[in-house]
Amino acid sequence: MNQAKQLQKDANNILKQTSRTFYVPITLLKSPLKQTVGSAYLCMRAVDEIEDHVELNVQTKQYLLRSTSALLQHPFNDQAYRELLRPYESLLPEVTVRLGDWIRLCPDGIVDKVKESTSIMAAGMADWAEKGWHIKTKEDLDDYTYYVAGLVGVMLSDIWKWYDGTETDRELAIGYGRGLQAVNILRNQDEDSERGVNFVPNGWNRDDMFHYTESNLAQADEYMKAIKTRNILLFCRIPLALAKRTVKALKEGREKISRYEVETIVEEMKDD
Repeated sequence: MNQAKQLQKDANNILKQTSRTFYVPITLLKSPLKQTVGSAYLCMRAVDEIEDHVELNVQTKQYLLRSTSALLQHPFNDQAYRELLRPYESLLPEVTVRLGDWIRLCPDGIVDKVKESTSIMAAGMADWAEKGWHIKTKEDLDDYTYYVAGLVGVMLSDIWKWYDGTETDRELAIGYGRGLQAVNILRNQDEDSERGVNFVPNGWNRDDMFHYTESNLAQADEYMKAIKTRNILLFCRIPLALAKRTVKALKEGREKISRYEVETIVEEMKDD
C-alpha cells in the first residue's frame, strides 16, 4: 500500500474512533468531499482533544492551543508541532499528535481555509481555558459555542463553496454548529458538573437550555434551504436529525438515543 493510501486508511480509522456524530455522514460523501471533510474534521478534533483533556492543567492547555494556533497561520511545520507536543505526547491521542498528517490530506485549494478555521478555534479554546470555562451569560454561551462548534459550520460552508459553488449563510451555519454543541451540553450536564464545569448561564434552568438548543437547531433547518447538492444535503441532514431525536429523548428523561434509533434515522435520511 502506498503512503497516500495508508494515510487515508489511518484517517478513516481514527475518524471512526473519534466521532459518533460525523463518521457516517462523512463516509456517505463522494470524493473529493469525503477526504476533504474527513481531514478537516480531524484537524479540528486534534485541537478539541487538547481543550478537553482531563490530565492537562489549564496553563498547559493554553500554551499548547495558542502555540498550535500560531503554527497554523503559516505553512505548517510538522517538526515544530511534534517538538511542541513532545513533553505531553504520551498523554495525547493519535488524532492530536498527527495534525500534520490531516493537513497533508486536505486538498490544496481548501487547506488554507481549514487551517484558518482550526487556528481561530484553537485560540478561542485557549481563551476559554483561561477563563476556566465560566459561562455567566447567554453572550458567553454564544461565544463559547462559536469557538468549539460554530466554526465547524463556517469551515463546512467554505468547503461547500470550494466544491461546487454552493453558497450558504454563515450566521445560520454558526447556529447549526451551536445547536449541535448545545445538545452535547444538555447530555453532559451532570458529568460536567462533577468535574466542576458548568456551561449553563447564570439563572437559566434546563428549559432555558432546551429553548436555546432548539432555536439554534431551527437555524440549521434554514441553513439547509440554500443547499441544492444532494450529497451535501444528506451530510447536513443526518447530524441534525440525530440532534433533534436526542433532544426528544432528553426531554423524555433518557440519557441518549439507542443505536437502533441512530441506524433507523440514517437509513431514513439515505432513502428520502
